[in-house]
Amino acid sequence: MNEKPASRGEIFVVDDDPAVRETLSIVLSAAGYEVICFADGAALLAVARNRTPSCILLDVHIPGKSGLDILRELRGEDYPAPIFMISGQGDIPMAVTAIKNGALDFIEKPFRGSEIVERLDEAIGAYARRNAQGALSNIASLHFPGKEPLTRREREVLEQFTSGASNKEAGRTLGISPRTIEDHRANIMKKLGARNAADLVRIVMTARQRAS
Repeated sequence: MNEKPASRGEIFVVDDDPAVRETLSIVLSAAGYEVICFADGAALLAVARNRTPSCILLDVHIPGKSGLDILRELRGEDYPAPIFMISGQGDIPMAVTAIKNGALDFIEKPFRGSEIVERLDEAIGAYARRNAQGALSNIASLHFPGKEPLTRREREVLEQFTSGASNKEAGRTLGISPRTIEDHRANIMKKLGARNAADLVRIVMTARQRAS
């Protein structure tokens, strides 16, 4: 009698489309995850506040509160598991807003099952590694007086950038797409008032000298 393989963790899927829920459930279960599906945000919140999955897949458009509202209620970046937004092509601006509110990344419809499994594997692995490593290097403690504060994830991206990583390398390390890395980088430059990449490095070097 074959033993059931150990679960790779739980993934919460929130989508009001039964076909999408079924597809994701089949694909992710085949990859070894336990999948719990929700048709709306209220049902998710009732469970997610008391139980932490390995990852949450949250559709932008769901009945009642939007995916963005739910993301804010879960405190996005501070929630102890990565949150991916699921979005249609026309929802990209909203998905970018979601990233600024703490979503790790977004997955665009229509999607291929194998790609989703690969993306989630990378994100969950990267998230676990970062948590095991604890605090970031000194980027985490740098202060930029007079500038809009950077989020924790923006500091992670800045750390990658100042260490010389490309968007692709940074994305692999952080478990997010190079496209999202570029969005973060543009936002960092805007917040810190950097005109170009060299200017951004100079700003970070100045902050490091001030801190030493």
